[in-house]
Parts: sequence; structure tokens; C-alpha cells
Amino acid sequence: MPGINLALQGGGAHGAFTWGVLDALLEDGRFDVEGVSGTSAGAMNAICLAQGLMDGGKEGARAALRRFWTAVAESSPFQQGGDGSTMAPGLKLMLQWTDHLSPEQLNPFDLNPLRDIITAQIDFAALQRHSPIKVFIAATHANSGKLRIFRNPELSIDALLASACLPTIHRSILIDGEPYWDGGYSANPAVFPLFYECTTGDILLVLLTPLHYAETPESASDIKLRLRELAFNATFLREMRMFAHVRDQIEQEPHSRWLPRWLQTSRFEKRIGAIRFHAVTADELLQTLPPESKLAVNLPFFERLHESGREHGQDWLRNQGPTVGRASTLDLARLFY
Repeated sequence: MPGINLALQGGGAHGAFTWGVLDALLEDGRFDVEGVSGTSAGAMNAICLAQGLMDGGKEGARAALRRFWTAVAESSPFQQGGDGSTMAPGLKLMLQWTDHLSPEQLNPFDLNPLRDIITAQIDFAALQRHSPIKVFIAATHANSGKLRIFRNPELSIDALLASACLPTIHRSILIDGEPYWDGGYSANPAVFPLFYECTTGDILLVLLTPLHYAETPESASDIKLRLRELAFNATFLREMRMFAHVRDQIEQEPHSRWLPRWLQTSRFEKRIGAIRFHAVTADELLQTLPPESKLAVNLPFFERLHESGREHGQDWLRNQGPTVGRASTLDLARLFY
């Protein structure tokens, strides 16, 4: 059975779109996952995928993902209005105070429903020993900005919460005495572990931030939101540009005509030449949603995103799936130069 690696972006509630993509891949069943790299909501999806596969194979993973997103929706203490894509009024009011109060002041008892959900659903001790896939969770060291990748032996509830820790809302997550914030500040997601630590040649990116926006923001609030999105996507864009640049440099490198090409190619060059990139993106859908929808928490909205993700995943399986193992379906130079 062909193998594939997954790189899952973060994006708050929009991670329910990734749930739908994974649901389609698991239901189709033609690909085995070797490694998955995730940040923030992508990390949540990654850990649920690993837990479900360990417990009950592909169907177990589908059930684990649904169980997680349903529990998140049911955990919200705020009453949702409108079509579900906007923040609940109570949550919006609370967030207005984040410009003036620290997380310790806003939440002195450090209540975090997500910690309770993860504790109830994820067996980290078992995953450390028996995870059927390689998991890479990204977090940002708050005092240096350095990326920290947590691998299978280091998987823990704190590593997962660190990957999703927005410092204006949540307290820093301490791991071995060091503070960590959301992984999106340093990698969203980190692709290099899938390149260096997995043998599978195909990497599927599931992207929740548009690679190109249809409009330029004009209001002060919209500009601030765009700046935040660009900052979270900058490290990913640089990493993908690096892949595109290195591949171009290798192709342009002069070679001796007296020796076969394969004798003049290093192991690194062979590996990077064999990597095939693919992507499922949600640009059209997510550009129609208000930016605050990343913080919307309700099941109808999650189900809407899930269904869209399933449709996008099924479309990718139908049109690009047959090329897995043979060719890239993503033009790195066009997208990232």
C-alpha cells in the first residue's frame, strides 16, 4: 500500500477542515501514513490520528477525530449566535480584555477545557511506546523564538497544549522548566522532520492559510489580522522556498559527462530529488469566513468545515491521488518563489 506523510497547519476552529480531509483519506484507505507533522490545531488532529490508528486502525482514527471535535464544541461555556462562524458574544467580550490583562489576570484559576478533553481521550504513555506513525509536534520557545519539535518519545499533554498556546489568552506552558508558546510562531507546520526522519517520498500539505489573498485589507482591524496571519505563515513559506531553491540548484549543478549522473549525486541530492509534494488548500472557503471564525466554537460550524474538508480531500484523491509515488502535484517554484 502506498505511503504518505502529512503536514497539518494550525488555524484554530478552521482545523475542523483538516479533520474532514483526514476523514476522506482514512475512508478511502489507499494510503498508509508514515509521519505527521502538526502545529496548534494541526497538532490536535495529528495526535488524534495517531491515537485512533493505534486503537482501531483507520476506522478508529476516524472515530477519534470526530470524538475530539465534538468534545471541543460541547466544552464551550459561551452561547453561540448567528450562523456559527462568528465568535460568541461572551467570548468576544472576554477577548477585548486581552489587550489590557494578562492570562493570569483573565483566568486566575488557569481553567482549560482543552486539557480535560485531551486527558480523557489521549493515552500519551501508550503513544510514546506504540504509536503506529511518527508524530512531530511544533512549539515555540518563548524566551528565544526557537522551534521545538516534540517527537514520539516526548509526546505529552503539555507538548500538545504548548503547540496551541496563544500567549495573550493562555499561560505559557512550562516543559522541563522552559516556557513554550504556539508553534505557529516558528513553524506552521514544520516540514523538515518529514524529509529527514521519514522514508516515504510523498508529503501532503493540508493548508489553512491562503497562499494568495483575493483582497488587500484596508481597515485598521483587518490590517492587524492580516499581519498576524502573515507572521504565522512566514516560517512555512521560507521553508518551502528553501525546498524549491535547493531543488533548482541541484538541477543546475554541472556534472561530468564521463560518469553516470547517479554516481555524481550525493545522498542528500537523491533524497530531495525524490520528494514529491502535494497540497489540499481551503483558500476559497476560508476567505469567505470572518477572521474571527478561527475562534468560533460550535458543532454545526465544525461540521460545515468538516464536510468541506471531506469534499476537498475526495477531490484531491480523485484527481491527484493516482500520482502519489510517481510525481509531485505541487509546483514549488511557482508557489513559493
